[in-house]
Amino acid sequence: MKTHDFTAGIKAGLPIGLGYFAVSIAIGIYWAQGHLPPLSSAIFSLTNVSSTGQFAGISIIAAHGGLVELAITTLLVNLRYLLMSTSLSQRLTSTNPHPVGTCKRMLLGLGVTDEIYAINIGRAHVGFAHYAGSMILPFLGWVGGTLVGAFAGTGLPKSVENAAGILLYAMFIAIVIPPFKQSSRVKIVTAIAAGTSITLTFAPLVSQLSLGWRIIIATLVAAGLGATFFPPQESAANRDHSDSTTGKAGES
Repeated sequence: MKTHDFTAGIKAGLPIGLGYFAVSIAIGIYWAQGHLPPLSSAIFSLTNVSSTGQFAGISIIAAHGGLVELAITTLLVNLRYLLMSTSLSQRLTSTNPHPVGTCKRMLLGLGVTDEIYAINIGRAHVGFAHYAGSMILPFLGWVGGTLVGAFAGTGLPKSVENAAGILLYAMFIAIVIPPFKQSSRVKIVTAIAAGTSITLTFAPLVSQLSLGWRIIIATLVAAGLGATFFPPQESAANRDHSDSTTGKAGES
């Protein structure tokens, strides 16, 4: 492992670690609200570095859901990491003179998050040392913040606990609002997801479904209808590039 690249990775991961610490406190408080053991929150965070995955997982665990719905729900909400991992694997192959072994790839796969992936994938050389270094502080921040929130949440007054319960919802709203304002497709898909979730919650025949299965169904319905009837349009830049490529191919 190259020490210089590893150290540079640690430095690059510092701001991400600080941000993860702040966000994961809310995860820990939500964990405590589910009356789950505080120490086990560290294991949960270490093996699932995803706010959406943990939020869905905690909800299902607290509701005594089954392992199958927990696994499927976590898979669906984290499915974007499959694309990121594939892209990372290709970059590891194309930018390294020596093969990166399977064990090292699996270790890096554990650290594929939106932010860690972003600071690594744009580098001219995507190496194991830099990526591994950039994982350390974000992981410490994520696990540490979860523990702080889990222990703090057990001793909070009821009024403060209820107020803290909206932190995660506020965080997800903050994530959705920017694309929601810019894209009519996002508005439609969001409305479909909300409508499906409300229907599954209150409709007589399906209201008995557990939370995990409601999340799974709402996700599949919204994503399926959105992809089928409201696909994203190709940007003008991409069309021009495609046209120029086709023209060159025709000339040759």
